[in-house]
Amino acid sequence: MLDLTNKVVLITGLGQTTPLPTPETSNSNTPCAFGSFGIGAAIATKLASRGALIFGGNRSLASAMVTKTHIESIGGTCDIHQTDVTDSNSIKALVDACMARHGRIDVLVNNVGKSEPGDPASMSEEVWDSQVELNLKSVYLTCHFVLPIMESQPGGGSVINVSSIAGLRYIGKPQVAYSATKAAIIQFTKATGVIYAEKGTGVRLNTVVPGLMCTPYTRELAKRYAGAGAGKEGVDEEAYMAMRDRQVPMGRMGDAWDVANAVVFLASDEARYITAQEIVVDGGVTASTGRA
Repeated sequence: MLDLTNKVVLITGLGQTTPLPTPETSNSNTPCAFGSFGIGAAIATKLASRGALIFGGNRSLASAMVTKTHIESIGGTCDIHQTDVTDSNSIKALVDACMARHGRIDVLVNNVGKSEPGDPASMSEEVWDSQVELNLKSVYLTCHFVLPIMESQPGGGSVINVSSIAGLRYIGKPQVAYSATKAAIIQFTKATGVIYAEKGTGVRLNTVVPGLMCTPYTRELAKRYAGAGAGKEGVDEEAYMAMRDRQVPMGRMGDAWDVANAVVFLASDEARYITAQEIVVDGGVTASTGRA
């Protein structure tokens, strides 16, 4: 099951800003002293471990190289391309480069996203626009160029967009633009999934919806939201992280591998009858009351 041998995966946002484990110490199921995986790096690594050929677009080539080096160290295949996911020409160049390298795109994973604090009254128009461009327009742009390719090739393809439970409910942080764009990704995927299901081309679109995850980016969020996220001033980063653990009915945040496992399933042939759906990976947060 979950055999992705020689499936070509185009993924955005696979960069890793912290060190990754060596092959001797790598264990995708437990934390590693060499640093924790970000969601994009974990997704790319997990897909490669199932035999997929990774082609990644990332704003920073240096952080993408960390992931590429790790994947290659465990015997996988990974090419990278510097990409601005908010720019149409840059996305087209990424897609063209992947097609020139492999001649097809079997799986598209949109993993780019960023959260900025603010409500409509306090958030500047520039921040709002940048959130829409990065979180939502990027998904449209990749689909704009990749869906015609998938539609025309035998076997179709699988598009997996990474959203957030912030698009399903308020999770205790004032991040209205992030919440709005992540909600829009879910509906964009549903509507487009139905459209392509009716075409009968074998193209599927689904969303993975992570909850509160412990990743290197979480530390950045802790710095950004420590006071506001807890609803009180002076809460330090460790207290913020502990608060996030308490918000989850399972008693702890998830990690990048929890998200990656869901992506692998949706990319696989075992999910061939699943489209226009979302898999929520949140330890029960969105099904509970009063925790977030």
